[in-house]
Amino acid sequence: MSLLDDTMRVAMSDLYYMRRNAWVLIATSLVTPLLYFVAFGLGLGGAGVEMEGYGYVAFMIPGVVALTTLTSSFTTIANKLMIQKRFYESFDELMLCPISKSSIILGKAVLGVVKGSLCGLLLTVLGHFLSGDMQISVWLILMVIFSTFVFSMLGVAAGMIVKDLPRMNAFNSFVILPMTFLCGTMFSLRAMPDAVRYVIEALPLTHATECIRALALGTEFPWPSLLAMVLFGVAFYLIAQYALRRSN
Repeated sequence: MSLLDDTMRVAMSDLYYMRRNAWVLIATSLVTPLLYFVAFGLGLGGAGVEMEGYGYVAFMIPGVVALTTLTSSFTTIANKLMIQKRFYESFDELMLCPISKSSIILGKAVLGVVKGSLCGLLLTVLGHFLSGDMQISVWLILMVIFSTFVFSMLGVAAGMIVKDLPRMNAFNSFVILPMTFLCGTMFSLRAMPDAVRYVIEALPLTHATECIRALALGTEFPWPSLLAMVLFGVAFYLIAQYALRRSN
C-alpha cells in the first residue's frame, strides 16, 4: 500500500495539471490522428483500397489508435519530465522526499496513462462508428490502457536520460517519428523486405499495433506481441531506474 500511496502522491500534481488543462491537452493530442483519419481514411479508403483482407479504414483505425497511445503518452511524459529537471528543478525537490524510486517512476507515468487512455479510447469509439468491422470489447480497452503504460515508461526513461530540448527533439526525430510511419500503423508490413521487416518488428509500436488491431478486428490474438510489450515495459522501467540512481 505504501508504494501505491507514494505513487499517487507523486502523480497528484500532474493530475491537477491535467484537470486544469484537460480540454487543451486532449484536443491537441487528437489533431494529428484525426488528420490521419481524414487524409488516409477518406483518401485511400474512399478509393476502395484493402489491407490484409479488410477495407483500408478498418485496417487503419486500430493502427492510429495504437499510434495515439504512443504519441499522447510519450510526448506528455518525456517533455514534462525533462522540463521539470532542466528548467524548474522541481524534480530535485521530489528526489529529496522519503519515497522509493519505483514510486517516482510509476507516479510520473500516471499522467501519460490517463491522457493516452482518454485519447486512445475516444478514437476507438470514433472508429467504431466509422467502420462496421471495428469491435469494442473490455479486452481492447485494457490493451489500449496497457499500451499507454508501456509508452509512458518509455517517456519516463527518455525524460530521465535526455538532458536538454535539442537532444529530446533528436530522440523524437530518430526514434519516435520512424515508428510513427514504419510500425504497421497505416500500411501492412507484408510488402516490406525481410531485412527491413525484422528491424520494424523489434520496435514496441509494431507489437502494440498488432495486439490492438487483432482485438479490434476480431482476428487471432498475437500472444508473442503481448509478451514483447511486457518485456519492453520492464526494460523501460529498468532503464528509468538506472537513470534515476545515476542522477543521485
